[in-house]
Amino acid sequence: MARKESIDARAAALLTLMCATWAAGQIATKIGLLGISPNWQAGLRSLGSALLVIMWARHRGVSLFQRDGTLPGGLLCGAVFAAEFACLFIGLEHTTAARGVIFLYMAPFVVAIGAHWLIPDDRMSWPKFAGLSCAFGGLILAVWNGLSHSAASEFFGDALCFAGAICWGATTLIVRGTALSKASAEKTLLYQLAFAAVALPLFGVALGERGVFNPTWPVIATFLFQMVFVTFITFLAWFWMITQYPATKLAAFTFLTPAIGVVFGHVALGEPVTPLMIAALACVAAGIFLVNRPAKSA
Repeated sequence: MARKESIDARAAALLTLMCATWAAGQIATKIGLLGISPNWQAGLRSLGSALLVIMWARHRGVSLFQRDGTLPGGLLCGAVFAAEFACLFIGLEHTTAARGVIFLYMAPFVVAIGAHWLIPDDRMSWPKFAGLSCAFGGLILAVWNGLSHSAASEFFGDALCFAGAICWGATTLIVRGTALSKASAEKTLLYQLAFAAVALPLFGVALGERGVFNPTWPVIATFLFQMVFVTFITFLAWFWMITQYPATKLAAFTFLTPAIGVVFGHVALGEPVTPLMIAALACVAAGIFLVNRPAKSA
């Protein structure tokens, strides 16, 4: 398939579906926490998805275990990936899914700042600066909303979700700045899933987590949804789309995820949607768009 220069109707439909899946994943995580403790849930999810990646790669004839110089970058990327989901899953125990998705999707700005210093041809521009400022305003609005409506524990959850955003942005920079940039999507994803599958349950044991303590049918169903659709299918689809479409134009679509996440959190969990939360979403969405908007040619 030849590389395309713009987002066509099929890609737009697929991106919208992926964003909806990622937003639903936040809700599924919240439900899963009712029966599986945070790090165990993230680790077991990664283990199941890793096995699916291996089976998929064997089916397609993709080599995963040859020596190609990607091991150092892969281990580093896996460690940061595991830290991301440890922060996110523990954070969602203390804050709402709607608030968590806002803080998590600050990750594109982490990438923009890191790219300015680490990638010579991806410097900060005035539109990117405006986007960062707009998104930071949204972050302030989200926290301000919490000052009047949230308990102290929710601020802790917010901070962990934001730490997850930093880790998510860091994994993108690691992939772009190491030998992983030339590896297959399957191998890049497998490094992250395999590391998380080992590290996160061990971290859960160290924290004294209960593991799988109440495996009800809703808990099992949402866990399987995360494992199959979120961590396996959409992650692989995202890496594939990056090879076919301009990355900056793809990234502009991800602003849909926080908006859909707030709607899902309200519909599925009854979480409140206040005017300040809507304003925060609007600022974050506008900021993501400005940061990712391609510069106009002369």
